[in-house]
Amino acid sequence: MFESLSDKLNQTFNKLKGRGTLNEKNIEDALKEVRLALLEADVNYKVVKKFVQDIRQRALGTEVLRSLTPGQQVIKIVNEELTGIMGAERQDLQLSGKTPFRIMLVGLQGSGKTTTAGKLALYLRKQGRNPYLVPADIYRPAAMDQLEKLGSQIGIPVHPANKKHKPEKICLDALSKAGGAGADVLIFDTAGRLHIDDDLMAELARIKDLINPSEILLVADAMTGQDAVNVAKHFNELLDITGVILTKMEGDARGGAALSLKAVTDRPIKFVGVGEKLDALEPFFPDRMASRILGMGDMLSLIEKAQSEFDEKEARRLEKKLRKREFDLADFHDQLKNMKKLGSMEQLLGMLPGMGQLKQLKKLKPDEKELVKIEAIINSMTIKERRNYKIINGSRRRRIALGSGTRVQDVNRLLKNFAQTKKMIENFGKKGIPGMPSMFQ
Repeated sequence: MFESLSDKLNQTFNKLKGRGTLNEKNIEDALKEVRLALLEADVNYKVVKKFVQDIRQRALGTEVLRSLTPGQQVIKIVNEELTGIMGAERQDLQLSGKTPFRIMLVGLQGSGKTTTAGKLALYLRKQGRNPYLVPADIYRPAAMDQLEKLGSQIGIPVHPANKKHKPEKICLDALSKAGGAGADVLIFDTAGRLHIDDDLMAELARIKDLINPSEILLVADAMTGQDAVNVAKHFNELLDITGVILTKMEGDARGGAALSLKAVTDRPIKFVGVGEKLDALEPFFPDRMASRILGMGDMLSLIEKAQSEFDEKEARRLEKKLRKREFDLADFHDQLKNMKKLGSMEQLLGMLPGMGQLKQLKKLKPDEKELVKIEAIINSMTIKERRNYKIINGSRRRRIALGSGTRVQDVNRLLKNFAQTKKMIENFGKKGIPGMPSMFQ
């Protein structure tokens, strides 16, 4: 996420941090590099111009030039200004008043609107809500079937729509049946087009008037940069949207959409899609995103992810085993599965402060396929072997390799590295962590 932009900004700020004092020329040179980095990231040029002006005004003031650590002060200012242009504070869904609440998802084809409907429904259920999915796209082939399948996967009811009916009727029928389904939030997956046209917008306007939505959320593809901003402007002018969900943020999104949307449309980004899985939807926090862009990590989001996914009783059980030095391959296997719930290793490393700036770390990013291989090897072991890896002799290793579709050398490497890790964990608390041996080399 924003890897190229982060790299360029950090190169610029590292030069500033290396200076004991700063003068106007130092700051101007740095601002030129910041401006170029933002334009290359496809940030709106008007946003870039104001952003650089605001930083210049603050950076040339006494709070920086008379500071003992001027480089750090400039970074602090940039962090605050980045947070400001993205909205300053988290804007949550406005779900208050009479139920059922109605959330209308709009956007162009290919932005991930239907998948986002499923993700949002799952997110709301975790918040204690009872969502109800409404398939209002009768034009795209299999759109209704896709939403039905998504609802089945996550156990959330989907309104049984008839493709022969108009979208307006489907939406009204869903409203009348929501109470019987026990729903308190309806999510309307509306139709999209390859481009904005009069027929599409007229239909969406009619649906808006009929259902009176609490939220109208534009689903936009972050990979399209300024195109996403232009689309948001048009939808906002015609429908008065209440916020944006940016999808595909885990890809090679340069950052232009995220850094421009709020400033250009005055509408907040409320969520970001960070993966293909249905739980890969995150609330958007401008301050946390600014920290990620500047390589400061996002520990709060990482902690919240862990709290939502990890079972407290299981954590206490594992703690007791660690204290008794009884950590085994079965426990290691459980922790691998827990880590996968949090997202890819690359995403997790990106949330750790300073990790995004370590070039050597980028070269050592764990191959997700290796994690699959390790799981397969452990799955091929008997319960007795997982509990006591020392009994795994040559014939057992051959059987495990054959059962997991791997080589005996792979099994040997896993057992060797696990033995080193187990020894390190048993010493943890006395000597600290000397360095985690790699399971992937």
